[in-house]
Amino acid sequence: MAIVEIDKGSGFCFGVVTAIHKAEEELDKSGHLYCLGDIVHNSNEVERLEKKGLETITHEQLKELHDVKVLLRAHGEPPETYEIAKRNNIEIIDATCPVVLQLQRRIHATYTSIPNPQIVIYGKNGHAEVNGLVGQTNGEAIVLQDEQDISNIDFNRDIYLYSQTTKSLHGFRDIVKKIDERNNGKRTFESYDTICRQVANRIDKIREFAAAHELIIFVSGKKSSNGKILFAECLDANPASYHISSEDEINPQWLEGKEHIGICGATSTPMWLMNKVKERIEQMV
Repeated sequence: MAIVEIDKGSGFCFGVVTAIHKAEEELDKSGHLYCLGDIVHNSNEVERLEKKGLETITHEQLKELHDVKVLLRAHGEPPETYEIAKRNNIEIIDATCPVVLQLQRRIHATYTSIPNPQIVIYGKNGHAEVNGLVGQTNGEAIVLQDEQDISNIDFNRDIYLYSQTTKSLHGFRDIVKKIDERNNGKRTFESYDTICRQVANRIDKIREFAAAHELIIFVSGKKSSNGKILFAECLDANPASYHISSEDEINPQWLEGKEHIGICGATSTPMWLMNKVKERIEQMV
């Protein structure tokens, strides 16, 4: 009989736990709640909450709503969203992660206190959190997805670099090094490590977990940025790692001859889903 173990450090981060708790609290009272964007990048959890009355809406749909309650998820929102809510008499249930909120305030402070600042954000273009951060600069911040985007920086101006909270520390340090080399002390270059440690610390721990098992089943939604980062780390530590979004995607051939199987996931992966994966594997081996 194979030993199947779930990584105790995997699953929802603090920000996601809070957002889901606030949603369920309101749903238990009223049976319906609008949420601006997917509450979490996991379709299984979104589906579970939709059955309880959560209705996911877009920013365009928000503009058409009046006199309702709307949940803002952990990723945070730009100032424009709050302005629309005020104009349309929408009651905001704000579940912005405290780490993200602090970062928004820091970027806003830089933008408003320094004349004509060049603010650069290391993050995924179009990601909900990044949109909220760029919104603190009236849309002026430059987003760097990778090293190639460094060419978009004006090296004749001072540079203030921040990071999306869920990016990898290694990637951020590489970007800092490349900008520093290119700038070569010509202009002021200040970099701020704003990566969430609850997320960053998972990388070393998930690598240890992956290396300690013959087979790794990594569970996360396909939209999850954090899921992509953590799965890449699993794969690097253990080539026998497979990425699934539900128990139905498990290939029985992966399990053949394996005595120690590990299950782990992203900060957007619910524990109940990893338990379902564990149950399915135990039925198959």
